[in-house]
Amino acid sequence: MDFDQYVFSCVLLHALEEIAADVATATEATGLSRAELRNVLSRSVPAAVIQAFGVEKVREAEPGVEEELLRDLLLAHARPGDSISACFAKIIARRAMRHDHLWLELGLSDRAELSLLLATHFPTLAAGNTSNTKWKRYLLSHALRH
Repeated sequence: MDFDQYVFSCVLLHALEEIAADVATATEATGLSRAELRNVLSRSVPAAVIQAFGVEKVREAEPGVEEELLRDLLLAHARPGDSISACFAKIIARRAMRHDHLWLELGLSDRAELSLLLATHFPTLAAGNTSNTKWKRYLLSHALRH
């Protein structure tokens, strides 16, 4: 499994936990549209598990203002023409609106995995964190300034 698949698996497992606890729908948990979510699921999850996400029964999740600003910032720094980076921009923006550390909200093992994700998909933005600020704080402060 490559790193992107690993991150998608972490995020989707976290989303399934929220769906099972009736805390969020699949689109609310990921920030992805139903079409984007179906695409990610078809590449990341066995067909028998896809139904657990209930994609066909949920509405599109509308982003709040802060989330939209962060998503736009991430998309502006995403690898050009890379649909996976665009998906991660939406997922990261949605999960950053939660209360815990961003790496935990993504279901990752540690902050280093989040750093790798950001450096891979948003290299210019990640390179600007020269003072090693916590990622959520760094990203949100940049999104609100732009």
